[in-house]
Amino acid sequence: MCGIIGFNGFTRASPVLLEGIINLEYRGYDSVGMATVDNGVISVKKGVGKIADVHARINFDSLKGAMGVSHSRWATHGGVTEANCHPHFSSDQKIAVVHNGIIENYAEVKKSLEKKGRKFRSQTDTEVIPMLIEEEFKRTKDLQKAVRSALLQLRGSYAIIVVSTLEPGKMIVARQDSPLLIGYAQDGMFAASDVTAFSKYTNKVVFLKDGQLAVLYKDKADFFDLKSGKPVIETPKKIDVN
Repeated sequence: MCGIIGFNGFTRASPVLLEGIINLEYRGYDSVGMATVDNGVISVKKGVGKIADVHARINFDSLKGAMGVSHSRWATHGGVTEANCHPHFSSDQKIAVVHNGIIENYAEVKKSLEKKGRKFRSQTDTEVIPMLIEEEFKRTKDLQKAVRSALLQLRGSYAIIVVSTLEPGKMIVARQDSPLLIGYAQDGMFAASDVTAFSKYTNKVVFLKDGQLAVLYKDKADFFDLKSGKPVIETPKKIDVN
């Protein structure tokens, strides 16, 4: 299974993300990537191999910004290549997505987007997600609405984390048939596929439910029903991380 972690906080994201993705190594992987948002730009580093080896080559810690995502990939759609590593991007590089799961109708969505001029860089099913969000943002001019509209067009399983320069203060996450947790820490907000990714920082979590979307700010999270778009109430609970 792939490992994912996102952080939106008050300190540099890259060291926190690196520590978190290392804690998810046990899930198995063949490549790793990270992207952060800083001063209106998304910067990315990724590569094939063990996290320590990739980090030694490209230095994830050099990425600036207080919001970002990281992903350890176990190849499903597409081979073990740098191009297929997450995060994946919209064509304008303003939206980055990490994803755990399988998009069952990605081929038809990809074909539709290609007809609209989108050019894909990878062989993955995941890449249709940021491309589709980009298309929906052109219509809605609202990142949360664009993410929700895109996901309602997809079939399959997913835990996704979205960051963007379009609305840089927000990190948007959603879940369907793939685990995703929200962590409330003093230094910021986390989203991850497993509590071990951020257990050093907090034991206050919300287990996102299937069919839910959440918007994470630096100090809070708002939750919504994906299908209706209506707000829902979720209260963090303290768990025994051991």
